[in-house]
Amino acid sequence: MPFQKVQTEKLSTSVIRQIELLILRGILRPGERLPSERDLSDKLGVSRPSLREAIADLQDRGLLVSKAGAGIFVADVLGSAFSESLIKLFSEHDEAVFDYISFRRDMEGLAAERAARFASDTDLKVIQTVFDKMEAAHAKRNPADESRLDADFHLAIIEASHNVIMLHMMRSMYQLLREGVFYNRGIMFKQRTTRSDLLEQHRAINTALQARDPDAARKAVIDHLNYVEGSLSDHKKAERNEAVARQRFEHEQRR
Repeated sequence: MPFQKVQTEKLSTSVIRQIELLILRGILRPGERLPSERDLSDKLGVSRPSLREAIADLQDRGLLVSKAGAGIFVADVLGSAFSESLIKLFSEHDEAVFDYISFRRDMEGLAAERAARFASDTDLKVIQTVFDKMEAAHAKRNPADESRLDADFHLAIIEASHNVIMLHMMRSMYQLLREGVFYNRGIMFKQRTTRSDLLEQHRAINTALQARDPDAARKAVIDHLNYVEGSLSDHKKAERNEAVARQRFEHEQRR
């Protein structure tokens, strides 16, 4: 029989497994700095040599990076799901925008349903905290903060869904959204009516999640993204109409 005696796991191996899981579950995020060697060894209850051995292994595997004079950081393990050429293509075609919203609607509807079922009390507190910040930004009429918090709110729901594949995939997708590859959320948050509608839609999502109502949470997310799709469609039509009117005006001026 191919059984072997059970070996006591090395301390460095235990540290490696713990840090791996924190990265996998999204608790340690790309670019996040680890505590100092002294603090981390105390938190983990291991010697510094064991910690150094674990850190070296994780660096060799590209999960951690050392920055001279700054410390140890989680590597950019997300990277990009797409090539630079494809990203540029996305940014130049409206079809990609609406396919992206459709993708979000499916994935985030599922994430909200899972979050309502599986989120911990801490997860729900995080979502509530982000929503409270959204309300504050709305009251201050700060579109930049509202736009940033909008992404944070949706990512908090994805984190609360407790599906590590969905988490890392959607984080990568949201990075493209933050960079304006798919559309500029700031445009939507500059419109008073749209801003109020968006806040109420996020309130509905949050209320359903806090009540742990999976069906209501999924429906609220779908309703929200349907609204986003409609608003962007109207904005695109207005842009096209404006371009046509400008061309006609320029044509008349040349006559």
